[in-house]
Amino acid sequence: MEKAVLIREDGTRVDGRRPDEMRPFRMEVGVLENADGSAYIEVGKTKIYAAVYGPKEAHPRHIAQPHRAVLQCRYHMATFSVSERKAPGMTRREHELSKVIREALESVLFLEEYPRSMIEVFVEVIQADAGTRTAGLTAASLALADAGIPMADLVAGVAVGKVAGKLVLDLSEEEDKNCEADLPVGMAPSINSIVLLQLNGRLTKEEFSEAMRLARKGIEVLYEHQKRALQKRFAAFGEVAE
Repeated sequence: MEKAVLIREDGTRVDGRRPDEMRPFRMEVGVLENADGSAYIEVGKTKIYAAVYGPKEAHPRHIAQPHRAVLQCRYHMATFSVSERKAPGMTRREHELSKVIREALESVLFLEEYPRSMIEVFVEVIQADAGTRTAGLTAASLALADAGIPMADLVAGVAVGKVAGKLVLDLSEEEDKNCEADLPVGMAPSINSIVLLQLNGRLTKEEFSEAMRLARKGIEVLYEHQKRALQKRFAAFGEVAE
């Protein structure tokens, strides 16, 4: 069986993008009326909702912390989000990514502002096409901001991969399945903090440095759109108040 050609002779990728080019994306804030904060993100064909509830009384009470809020995060893929229907329950991978996203968000949230309370974050993938953990993290950060939870900075994430020996930004599904290395990265750009960094595969020291440069480039683009989405949301609040 012939191996798929992922990098063409002219240097473009199988979907026509340049190595440093991201997939089309869009963001929207305040999309769920019954949540305290919410966001929706599309990256390529990946589609994700994030919802935040709280701060509220910790339940069950024994999980309450006297000096800070407890952050709970649930990353879940809908049964219809992938081509082969998945089981409705939480998988081991979903539990793992719930923990990864929670730890990334905890690093920027001022949880000490809400002692003995809890904040719940739900990340629901309704269509998966690579990059769900980084897109989910980006959406969750927006939903927390929409809920008014104080944080040091917004968080955005993107994956860089090594495909056919070349580093590429924002892996597509086909690239993700056939890449030699995959590096999901999450950053809080304004405070210059890396909140998520995972590597599957191998990169040289030089490749790693270049991959991080590419990741930062993509994250800064996402970060600017996050701020615009929030500005649009709160501008709408101002219009209602008038």
